[in-house]
Amino acid sequence: MTAHLPAHLGIELIDAAHGAARARLPLGARHLAPTGRIHAGTLVTLADTACGYGCLASLPAGRDTFATIDLVTHLVGAARPGEDLEAVADLRHDGRTTQVWDATVTAGPQRRVIAHFRCTQLLMTSRLPRD
Repeated sequence: MTAHLPAHLGIELIDAAHGAARARLPLGARHLAPTGRIHAGTLVTLADTACGYGCLASLPAGRDTFATIDLVTHLVGAARPGEDLEAVADLRHDGRTTQVWDATVTAGPQRRVIAHFRCTQLLMTSRLPRD
């Protein structure tokens, strides 16, 4: 995760296993929109990252990669710089070609729910580049 978007934003993977994953983000000024509120993209990226690492840990035999093909996020709360955000992802559908993941994003020591996220992952096999 060192050179990719999650690391650039400061997202830390806490754990990932078959069917579940957790990621954390210490919220700072760089995660805000020009309005001074948390940028929706920050929440989406945190939740999608948790689901993505859960998906990697849950790939069935014969599949070694995935792509997010659908996502929806409901923003239901706010967070302040200095608070830790946490995304907890759970596998809801474990198919041969797709997985559906839900994630809840919480903020602060009280773990206030600030977002609900759902995505569908297309499970694939890596292909060598064509000539």
